[in-house]
Formats: sequence, structure tokens, C-alpha cells
Amino acid sequence: MMDKKIREVIESYDPHRIRIGVLGSHSALEIASGAKQEGFETVVVCQKGRDKTYTKYYRNLFDHIILLDKFSDITSEGNVKKLTDLCTIFVPNRSFSVYAGYESIEEEFAVPLMGNRYMLRTEERNTPRNQQYLLQKAGIATPKIFRSPSEIDRLVIVKVPEKERAIERAFFYASSPEEYEKKAAERISKGIISEEALRHAVIEEYVIGAKFNANFFWSPLTDEIDLLGFDRRVQTDLDGVLDLPASEQLELNIPTQNIEIGHMGATMRESQLEKVFTAAERFVEICKKEYPPGMIGLFALQGAVTKDLEFYVFDVSPRVPGCPCVEPTSPYMKYKYGFEVGPGRRVAMEIKQAVKAGRLAEVVT
Repeated sequence: MMDKKIREVIESYDPHRIRIGVLGSHSALEIASGAKQEGFETVVVCQKGRDKTYTKYYRNLFDHIILLDKFSDITSEGNVKKLTDLCTIFVPNRSFSVYAGYESIEEEFAVPLMGNRYMLRTEERNTPRNQQYLLQKAGIATPKIFRSPSEIDRLVIVKVPEKERAIERAFFYASSPEEYEKKAAERISKGIISEEALRHAVIEEYVIGAKFNANFFWSPLTDEIDLLGFDRRVQTDLDGVLDLPASEQLELNIPTQNIEIGHMGATMRESQLEKVFTAAERFVEICKKEYPPGMIGLFALQGAVTKDLEFYVFDVSPRVPGCPCVEPTSPYMKYKYGFEVGPGRRVAMEIKQAVKAGRLAEVVT
């Protein structure tokens, strides 16, 4: 039903008036800047009280602003009409998934999405055919998953949503069932996590290695994969604790949290790039089979390279990664295109090419 609606919407669009839209959070500035680089007008959907970044400080990036009482209103019939009247191609980010909700995105948000709307929910670990399923089916190296705390026999990272902010995960580490129970109880007593959330936590082997978020783009038009670049996360309050001498860290004795607050650019040894591309190719191919037409556009494989130089993937972002540092710090797109290309510009380049070739329906769902 939604596929039919989207085809009808695309057919109604004036190809000379296509605009690129995004929710005002997460990576909206990156998407809008890239759209401007390629000559597109832009649309941003903001929540009142959280809009100054877009309506004041970077107003230059946005041609059309839609202000909502709350982000979840974006899927209402009236707001969908506002977006389609502007001939909007919408770029989903993590905030869009969280605030709009997967069911509403799949069943109500009849705006063409640059990406695969049905893959957004694979980011959740408690859904069938999720990212873990896809990685394993693709034959990509992943950390071992423990079904119960009683199975813990090595260092693990426990991924559980925060009690007050479910969008954030309150990671903690343990090396035994006893340590797991102790740290879990401590966080529950401090109100960081809930017992209910803990029951659905992911207990994952902690891979000792250098962390890399590998950011990619798959083009349905050319069936090629671009490596936009690598980034690493800046996290609070973990980074603050790690800045202290070891003796001070021990003295603090506080439960650290891994709340993503920023990113840093990184590069990888050239001799190791092929294995990262191979992982991306495998992931794209399995997505074509499991979620046709596949992983359209931007995605990221978050992982680590071990001392044996094996690339393990422990998280997937099936949408635009929130890392604006990639364009100015990464050389990989310059190697291919002759100039720096960030996530936002790569999206705009694909849409421009699709419009020119009359193939816009192939790059959206």
C-alpha cells in the first residue's frame, strides 16, 4: 500500500522543484549543507522550543521551515501534505526513527524517503530480522551474544536503554555473572536503568580493538559502494572519566555512561580498507535479499579492528550516521570524485542524478 502511494507521489512531483527535507535534529545541518552544495532547496521540520539551531543560528541553510508542537506530529496527514506539496524527498535520521515511530513511518508517512523505510527498525535488537540477523546472514564477523548473564565467561558490554531517555543506552561492563548482577543492581538503585529494560538488554562480548565507524553509501543507480570515511565517538561521561589518572578513576567509583555527544574523524591503514569494503558489500547484498530493494543510500558499520587485524562489526546504522566530521577529515571520497564529499552532499548527488535520469523512484521508498 505504501509503495503504491510513494509511486503516485513521485509521479506528481515537478522534477524541477524537488527539495530535500530532514527532521531538525541529529544530522539536519549536514544534510542541508550537502543539498545546498548541489543546488537544492531545503526543508526542515522542527519542534517548537528545539528549533533555534535551524531557525536562527543556521537559518541560511533552510529555505522552508515547518514548526511542530512535537516531532511525532510529522506523520500527521496535514504535515505529510505540506511536505509533498513542496516536492520533498525526506532523509531519515535516528531522531526521525525515534520520534516518529516505525509503524507511523511505514504506514502513515507517505513522503518519499531517501533510503529504505522498512530497514529503519532493524536498528532495534528486539525486532525480527534485525541488524544482528543481517550481519550473521552476511557472514560478517560479530561479537558473541550471551543469552543469559549466567553464561558470561569473558569481558562483555551490556547494552540497555536509560530509564529516563530510552534513546540513550546506559552501557556497562562485566566479566562474570556476579559482576553483572552487582553493576546492574547499582544502576537500578541509582535510577539509571529499569529492571524491565535490563530484562531485554543485549549482553555482547567486548571486542578488544581500535574502534572505527565506517560510513558508506550504496547507490541503486550504479550498484556501487562509496566509503565516505571513518569516525570515532566522543562519549559522556566515559571520556571525562578516562581523562583522569587510573588512581583517580578508581577513587571516583561511579557508574560511567556512554552517551554519544560528538564525533572525531579517523583514517585506517590503506592495507586494511579492502576488508572493510568487503563487509559493506556483504551487508548490501544480504539487504537486497532480505529487504528489497536493499540498503539504499547512507549506512554505517560500527566496529573494531583487533590485534589480528580482523574487522568485527557490533552495530549498524541503517540511515544517515550523525557524523559531520567525515567530509572535512576523510580523504576517501576525494580519491574517487576529486573533491571532498560528505554524507549530505552524497545524498544530494544521488537525488540529482536520479532526477536527471528519470529514476527517482529507484532511490526512495
